Amino acid sequence: HVQLVESGGGSVQEGGSLRLSCEVSAVGQSTYCMGWFRQAPGKEREGVASIDNEGDTRYGDAVKGRFTISKDIAKNTVHLQMNSLKTEDTGMYYCAARAQRCQQDPDEYNHWGQGTQVTVS
Repeated sequence: HVQLVESGGGSVQEGGSLRLSCEVSAVGQSTYCMGWFRQAPGKEREGVASIDNEGDTRYGDAVKGRFTISKDIAKNTVHLQMNSLKTEDTGMYYCAARAQRCQQDPDEYNHWGQGTQVTVS
């Protein structure tokens, strides 16, 4: 069973940076694609970034050029570096995994973490 644990959220001023981490309990086919999603109050969950086992990355239009997703294979951890944060980046950020190639639809992901809150003011 894959377990995902997020960390690194917090409160930051607009223009600041945060680095989120997602620790993965078991790396393998079940975690072929790792994604970050976010959900603001009253809004649907949206894709932020994803990375697959080949290292291919994708980003949501709202974060392109500001966020960077990466993998630390030795530590079974996926990071999301968030720079130039805006108030609209506020929300709960979730790490997710699926066994096939990355998708934008959160319903396509089988494994989810509990989330970490990011607040930009």
